Amino acid sequence: MHELSIVKDIFDTLTSHYESRVDDIQKIQVTAGLLSNVQPVLIQNAFDAFITENTHYRNMEMEVVVNDIIAYCEHCQKNFPVHFHRFVCDCGQPSSTIVQGDELYISKVIFKHD
Repeated sequence: MHELSIVKDIFDTLTSHYESRVDDIQKIQVTAGLLSNVQPVLIQNAFDAFITENTHYRNMEMEVVVNDIIAYCEHCQKNFPVHFHRFVCDCGQPSSTIVQGDELYISKVIFKHD
């Protein structure tokens, strides 16, 4: 399950960026694109397992926001939504330029005392 290694990386990132304030984090929001191969339920389970083992984080929450896939059409010069992994614009032109959907990042950190 690669979600557990992702959760460990999230905590490594939080620790390195917020050092002394990491224990004051109440909630984090993680944004994952549909192409990132992250399953929201599995990453939530990995997060729950991690905070169970690391009890000083037990009051922290995590929310996962899933972004749809958006591609760019060179022909029309516009973005279009990708459905069912079909990277073809309404104009009929294929595209391999991904604008959104392959990302995975911490999008929000909320502290208890803010």
